Amino acid sequence: MTLCRPVKGFKFSALHAGLKKQKLDLALIVTERPVPTAAVFTTSQVVAAPVMVSREHVSDGYAQALIINAGNANACTGKQGIYDARAMCEAVAREVDCQEGEVLCASTGVIGVSLPLEKIENALPELASKLEPSAENLELVAQAIMTTDTKMKCYSTTFENDGITYTMMGIAKGSGMIAPNMATMIGVILTDAPLTPSACDALLRKSVRNTFNAVTVDGDTSTNDTLVLMASGAAGGVALETPMSTGFVQAEEACFEVCKHLAEEIASDGEGATKMIDVVVTGAQTSADAKKVARTIAESPLVKTALFGNDANWGRVAGAAGRSGVAFDQNRLSVTFAGILVCKNGCAVCFDEDVALVALKQPRVSIHVDLGRTQTPDIDFKSAFTAQPHEGSAHIMTCDLTYDYVRINGEYRS
Repeated sequence: MTLCRPVKGFKFSALHAGLKKQKLDLALIVTERPVPTAAVFTTSQVVAAPVMVSREHVSDGYAQALIINAGNANACTGKQGIYDARAMCEAVAREVDCQEGEVLCASTGVIGVSLPLEKIENALPELASKLEPSAENLELVAQAIMTTDTKMKCYSTTFENDGITYTMMGIAKGSGMIAPNMATMIGVILTDAPLTPSACDALLRKSVRNTFNAVTVDGDTSTNDTLVLMASGAAGGVALETPMSTGFVQAEEACFEVCKHLAEEIASDGEGATKMIDVVVTGAQTSADAKKVARTIAESPLVKTALFGNDANWGRVAGAAGRSGVAFDQNRLSVTFAGILVCKNGCAVCFDEDVALVALKQPRVSIHVDLGRTQTPDIDFKSAFTAQPHEGSAHIMTCDLTYDYVRINGEYRS
């Protein structure tokens, strides 16, 4: 298995259009015909123009091209922003010979600045001429959509049905302004499986629930969150239409695997992060309660800075759980840091601080909180990250909060 495997039926290209300084900033993904497509977008009430346009264009369940630019979000740009997003789609349509409504667009970058449409339009002929179905071009696309990301995020897997091997591949960008509401970054999932539009929608919405919607870096939901799934069907076979279709479960598992890996990459690449943190909550009355507690802990600046300092300060975790709005008995609360029990029945447990220091210096650490309201099995953070977690439990991924996070965001527009 390779991380960036091209998918049958898709071509890719990317280049530097001048939206960013000396970096790839414009990417294009194209199919030979309109293919089944689904997408999820930000639920913020402040919505970027490309999100509005793409919502409209994907409403019929089909698309043929997706253009993505970095360096400018085209958000909070009024009627001009809508015009620019439509014009970008129209220009792509001319270059790849399709309808404007069959083109989706996504943007990432600074908010409140007009899109440099002329630079994009001038670059499109060359961008279209570079379209190739190669792994090299796919990697260029993964690089071009990055903003403050420190590494490209790309993952692929395969699944089989009726003797045919299918590929499911995804790329994503996300590092800051990450707090999910249906999607929390720009991401693209491509497959050569014969999915229908309704199957694409079902797979995507189920997969994001406990992957991208289980990630938070800083508690801020973007204006531009976009996640698209396109199915070329180029590998052939009988259409996978419903959960009852043979092969649908395998496709579902593959989609979840891709989303899970990319979500982990986003959590570990949080702006300025030195470590990824898995927050697992068990023993809640409901999974919704567990998720609320987990998210409150994961977004607590005090918890995140303590983990940056490798400090097993469980009092901060207990405090965050207590203000989450979820009812529980503090006398049944337990907290475990990196496998080390530090609090039981609401009181401190003696532990070796030196051992805890070493454990918390690892690049991936866990916080396990048991509320004691219900009986739940012992859950390791790796097994907690599943499509259907045990009732009364939840898993949220985050990262520590460092000096560099403040520096990066303080200098964002500089």
